Amino acid sequence: MTENQRELNFEMMRIDLHMHSTVSDGTDTPSELLERIREADIEVFALTDHDAIKGCTMVRNLLKPCDPVFINGVEFSCRDEEGKYHILGYNYDPDNASILDVVELGHRYREKKLMARLEYIRKRFGFSFSEADVRNLQALDNPGKPHIGNLMVRYGYAPSKDVAIRKYLNQARFPNEYVRPEQAIQGILKSGGIPVLAHPAYGSGDELITGDQMERRLDRLTGFGLQGVEAFYSTFTPELVREMLSFAEKYNLYVTAGSDYHGKNKPIALGETKLGKVESMPDGMKRFLSAI
Repeated sequence: MTENQRELNFEMMRIDLHMHSTVSDGTDTPSELLERIREADIEVFALTDHDAIKGCTMVRNLLKPCDPVFINGVEFSCRDEEGKYHILGYNYDPDNASILDVVELGHRYREKKLMARLEYIRKRFGFSFSEADVRNLQALDNPGKPHIGNLMVRYGYAPSKDVAIRKYLNQARFPNEYVRPEQAIQGILKSGGIPVLAHPAYGSGDELITGDQMERRLDRLTGFGLQGVEAFYSTFTPELVREMLSFAEKYNLYVTAGSDYHGKNKPIALGETKLGKVESMPDGMKRFLSAI
């Protein structure tokens, strides 16, 4: 560990390596998020905004010597012919062109999908917004479905953000407007980072990926250079945690833990990772923390 890192007791550690700020689709600014991290007594954390790393620079500039250990993070939204993936990147060099290229690619896709979604719901459902509100959406660092969904609620087009996304926005399909998993993984690796598969059991929508299907997915992604899995996740059952730990051991992968905290946009608390349910920290997680 580097910079503000200090000696930590692996067996007593409270960590959260998956969270979002207003730089993507969270409701806490990076400054507010850091304050909440301090209040939650989390010892190691990473900010993993979607397709964006600006928030990490903001957090790092706010850190004090006594603050928790901070790790640069990012979460790339990926898709290819085999399905959908969220690839986390940790401990990369934020000035490296390889990570910046993937961030820029992800941002361009998000901007393109934003306008296509707005056009789709206008034509399909008659939902339109003021020019000022559209400009505000375009000005966001990484506009996505939650931002449109919240606007739809404000206009009275949907009773909640989740309904707006599920009933309306998810009907617009963009199978080719995503970063590919191999692009994300290689961009992270070439910038000195560690690529990790986020919430591995969750695919598109309500899809649950386990057993042989998960093994095929890991075979493929490790072939691209994937180095870890998020085996501990806020909404995983004990069975899913055990299966992912088993796969991590089989493939000699790093293990991480994350809440996927989004502030008011998700009913998930900081530090809610399920890691506290195990008696001792897995070796894959100890190796990950030792590698950063």
